[in-house]
Amino acid sequence: MANHKSAEKRHRQSEKRRLHNKYYARTTRKAVKALRNTTDKAAAIALLPKVSSMLDKLAKINVIHKNKAANLKSSLALHVNKLAA
Repeated sequence: MANHKSAEKRHRQSEKRRLHNKYYARTTRKAVKALRNTTDKAAAIALLPKVSSMLDKLAKINVIHKNKAANLKSSLALHVNKLAA
């Protein structure tokens, strides 16, 4: 365990941040999974901007890498475009 006051504070802050990041990453993963499991094109088109926004926000605060966000958004867009009308 930390021996200095500043190290104890850093530990508290990093734990709080870890839980915050974990929550948003988990929420976004669930949204991505829901979009991938959608077979209705209209619902998928409505859901795509929300999921893309969530991915952009995670990339912006460095929870996920920006290239991973771009790859996910691209694959989701392809999925939505392949759905039958």
